[in-house]
Parts: sequence; structure tokens; C-alpha cells
Amino acid sequence: MGLDVSAPDPPTLQPEADVQEYDDVSVSGENDYHREELEAFLHEGAWEESFDRWAEDTGLDEREFETALDLDLFAEFDFFWDDFADRVGYHAPGIPEDWKVRDIHPDIDSWNAVSSINASLTELGQVVCDVLESEYVDWEAEFEAPDDLPDF
Repeated sequence: MGLDVSAPDPPTLQPEADVQEYDDVSVSGENDYHREELEAFLHEGAWEESFDRWAEDTGLDEREFETALDLDLFAEFDFFWDDFADRVGYHAPGIPEDWKVRDIHPDIDSWNAVSSINASLTELGQVVCDVLESEYVDWEAEFEAPDDLPDF
């Protein structure tokens, strides 16, 4: 399907943010999340490149995209280095389950729209991680597994 829109500005990552507070993220090990470096990569082109790749195949329609922009959801992404897993991790923003009660946005009128926006933002987060890992991140995990792990 695809979406023909310009990429919003990349998110500003908060170095002090605690990834343990996210319900959808589990990170072990060191707390050096490399957010400053990742944010620099996003501004150097990783965000726009990722957004363009994502936009080519997204099922998000223009109305839903505009709604996500109005709610400033793209600015709420968080990306961080997960040293234990040797990968870039992310937290994708989303529309909360109580959207009906809170009257979040006039164009959000169905669970279908909410699901589409939330799923599409999750997909974008993964694309950004993939681009960062394959084309920008050049460090390796410092975590070393103990020698006494069982063989599986």
C-alpha cells in the first residue's frame, strides 16, 4: 500500500529515561544505553532512511498518519542500546486502551484505527533498529556470558 509523506523530525532521546519503566521492554545488564550516539545517528539520516523504508510498505493511511502526527507520537519513540542482547532496542509510543474515555483525538473513532496506528508505530520502531544496527552502530556488547552456562 504505502504512504507518500515526508518524515517527521526524529525523536529527541532522553538519556535519563529508565527503560525498565516500559511495559513492552525488558533489558538486562549495563545501563549505558548510548542514547546520545543513537540520537546523533537518527539526525545523521538513520531516521529519514528508516521512515522512508517503512512508509513504502506501511498499511497506515494518510488520515491515521496525520492523527499520529497531531498526537506527536513520532516524537515519543525511544531507542537505546541493549548491551545484554547486543542490539538496539526501542519503545514505540501508542494510543492508550482508554482512548474512548479520554477523547484523545476527533479522528480516532474505532479500535481498528487505534490498532492500525499502534501496530504501524511498532513496525517503524523495528525498521529504525534494523537500520541503526546494520548501517550505523559499530560498537559491540561489553557483556560476557559466564563460562558455566549449560549447553543446549
